[in-house]
Amino acid sequence: MEPLGGSQSPVAFSEFPEDVQMCILSFLRPADIAVFACTSRRFATLCGEERLWFAMCDRRWGSKTLIRCWGGDGGSVRFPLLYKVLDRWENLIGFWRRIGRGDDGTPPLVFFEWGSSFITGSRVSPSSEPGSYDVVKIPFLWMSLSPRGDPVSFVHPSCRLESSGCLKKPASGSGFSDSDLVPVTVCFMGENHFVVDENRGQYAGAHIIDEFGSCDDLTSLEASSPPERLMAEIYQYFANRISPKKRGKDRLGRRRWEAEHFVRISDCYPTPTRPLQGLWKGICENMNLDFYLITYDDVGGIACRKVGDASEPFSGYSPVFWTSNMPFLEHPFSKEEEDIYDGREHIQPLSTNCIGSAGVISRVLYSSGSSVNPKNVEGRVWEYNTGTFGFGFLRNGHIIDLKHIAVNGCLLDTVEPPCNGSCS
Repeated sequence: MEPLGGSQSPVAFSEFPEDVQMCILSFLRPADIAVFACTSRRFATLCGEERLWFAMCDRRWGSKTLIRCWGGDGGSVRFPLLYKVLDRWENLIGFWRRIGRGDDGTPPLVFFEWGSSFITGSRVSPSSEPGSYDVVKIPFLWMSLSPRGDPVSFVHPSCRLESSGCLKKPASGSGFSDSDLVPVTVCFMGENHFVVDENRGQYAGAHIIDEFGSCDDLTSLEASSPPERLMAEIYQYFANRISPKKRGKDRLGRRRWEAEHFVRISDCYPTPTRPLQGLWKGICENMNLDFYLITYDDVGGIACRKVGDASEPFSGYSPVFWTSNMPFLEHPFSKEEEDIYDGREHIQPLSTNCIGSAGVISRVLYSSGSSVNPKNVEGRVWEYNTGTFGFGFLRNGHIIDLKHIAVNGCLLDTVEPPCNGSCS
């Protein structure tokens, strides 16, 4: 019996030209490729070809990095291995925060982004220029692959690297052209926590174990443990890693980098249902720029905290303002609310190029501030039609307007760091 309408029978996948098969398979994930490879010997061979895995890498990350450049000149790394590495390292892209005490003046906020054949971690801090929205981004951590496919990571403690060309020698294993570069291991403790520690073996084979095996068992712990368990994991890491006597000797001797722990900043961008969520920046009363992290809880409450120096007691715990699960006030507003807004001055940047209207108010939210400062008790949050917002308190005469730190994975208003060799 012929198909209805005289249409032809469907064409089997095996009858497609091989380049078409490759194109179709490049849309699949490795687990799907593994299942498909079990269907026949021919497909098993097809699924193991380098050009398929290159197509898979290029389709997923080709717009973000140069796939053929990984592993040094000519890109000698096998593409199945490259896919595995990039799939793991992609989790780093975005914002993280150092926990624990760091060196004085070292910013706690870290931003990871793609490079041409590496991933870069940069310390991010507000510019020291008064009355400016500028952000200082200083690279300090680089992650790449050697020609053999071994993960190669290193830091520059003073956060200085003259050019990306300095990456080639360390990545190839031929030595360090910059004596300040320190080889490190990046150990993942689940999906939301990693440790950067000095790698004494430099290019030891155990490096791969640190990257992909030694800490994977902590994923389930992280997912099911309460937040305080995180500090117990960190303490255990330090307690078991090295004895106090040896640790003191290393600090005075060969150790050039003390281990640092970082945790992911989840939900660092606003969404339609959570418009205030994410990382923001605003100029305060003293004309200094501050970073703010705004989070929503499970019942709709909102808390705004400064992203400050983690070494300061309670720097990340005391909220700047918070709200319970309250609805926004919609337009039209009462005369009282209009007077509260109109009677306040927006803190503007000193640069005349940046001065402008924050936008038209679309909604208003009641807020409460810290009980430590009696002037910052009752306040308001004004959401603008531009997708940004400002906040203030009834006993103050100003509004702090907040702007995005990053949009679509790109930092905004970045400037060159001061030429003093520091990260501050």
